Amino acid sequence: MPNDFNQQVIEEFRANSGEVGGPFEGARLLLLTTTGARSGERHTTPVGYHPDGDGRVLVIASAGGAPKHPDWFHNLVAHPRVGVETGVFTYEARAEVLEGAARDEVFARAVEAEPGWAEYQARTSRVIPVVVLHEIATGGPPNVSASSMGEYVKVIHDAFRRELAIVRREIADAGPTLGAQLRINCLTFCQGLHNHHTGEDTAMFPFLTGRHPELAPVLDRLREEHVRIAALTAELKQVVGTQSADPGHVREEVERLSAELEAHLAYEEEQLIPVLDLPAGAAH
Repeated sequence: MPNDFNQQVIEEFRANSGEVGGPFEGARLLLLTTTGARSGERHTTPVGYHPDGDGRVLVIASAGGAPKHPDWFHNLVAHPRVGVETGVFTYEARAEVLEGAARDEVFARAVEAEPGWAEYQARTSRVIPVVVLHEIATGGPPNVSASSMGEYVKVIHDAFRRELAIVRREIADAGPTLGAQLRINCLTFCQGLHNHHTGEDTAMFPFLTGRHPELAPVLDRLREEHVRIAALTAELKQVVGTQSADPGHVREEVERLSAELEAHLAYEEEQLIPVLDLPAGAAH
């Protein structure tokens, strides 16, 4: 894509916590920063991705079916350490180019989820590369694109809302069987939600209890909702994990989870964001 178009997408992405319009509206998108193979300079490019579970994501160097690999692919082959921006989190990752049967299996999975990849492959004689991005653990807190704790909560919640909307759309478009990539998308969403709620239960809620004891009833309710949501995600994971999963049944479970989760997120934002954004030392 032209650099001016890319730059417009990058600016919109960063200004709106990963949400953009135009051709990328409603799509999974991240910003990939690579080091130039020859120049050594850093370059950022918007790319689509697929979840791959366990902190990994997949990017495909399709270049729209162009005869040559995109520049960002040549860069990460030369310098596999890359930067990733999701709109919420920013982290370093190690890029691994898949080869042979491993590449073919993952590409087939991606095509099952998005037939456009097959159209791109049909346009070119090159084998379109598939790259796995492995997050590099730092041992420290996540780097979140937020200027306050209240904004931190809101941008994470909105990211869950966007991903759940994508999953719901994918399930609605599914055929008589549930594809492998869609299974992974569902399971990755459930795991991310579990991690987020665990972090709140073990860190944020105890912090708020110490600073604002008057919030005890609110925090008790939120913890109870975490338990109910965990039960719903467990049911969804069980249904999705069945090879003969009925997309209609999966859709019902996702809709149950969506209704419960949205009510939970809205209540948490209403009750906690004003407190989280109080100036230090201010009374509630």
